[in-house]
Amino acid sequence: MTDRVSTLLGGRRERLERLLGRRLEAPRTGPRSPLPEKVRTFLREEAEDLYWNELEWEHITDEESLEGGPLTELAFPGFLAFVRGLLLTEVMPDAKAPASPRPEVVEDILGFLSARVVELEDGLAAPRPDGEERLRLELEMTSRLVDLVLYRYHQLSQVEVERVEAGRQAGG
Repeated sequence: MTDRVSTLLGGRRERLERLLGRRLEAPRTGPRSPLPEKVRTFLREEAEDLYWNELEWEHITDEESLEGGPLTELAFPGFLAFVRGLLLTEVMPDAKAPASPRPEVVEDILGFLSARVVELEDGLAAPRPDGEERLRLELEMTSRLVDLVLYRYHQLSQVEVERVEAGRQAGG
């Protein structure tokens, strides 16, 4: 991860801690075997594919937008479901496999999203006559996606999410 990516992600976590008034903790997963690097890479790449596919679908259809901008939660349902699946700690009693949370993959995904935010910010800083609105929209959605994944990763309760969202709306 580059310094700017780490700074962006660290800043988001610090803002959450400030708004919540508590330290954020990584998910507890209990003892399990380490994920082979090949599998970890595959899972991260699957998340990236979901991101690109859902982003392109939103650009084509523009179906999850309102006057205030895109509804990221609705534009990336598969992506967010994939993240939830990677953090799943309980399964139904009749499930054929036990829960196997993989927060390290979600950290990798957060790195990808944060790097994309930095890349988009750089793209908007360079003067370009066309495509600026599309970049601005993608930056807004990707930045919001970082927050949504952080909420899930750090297991914020609905009340905590509402408090953070109120702080975000107020400019905190």
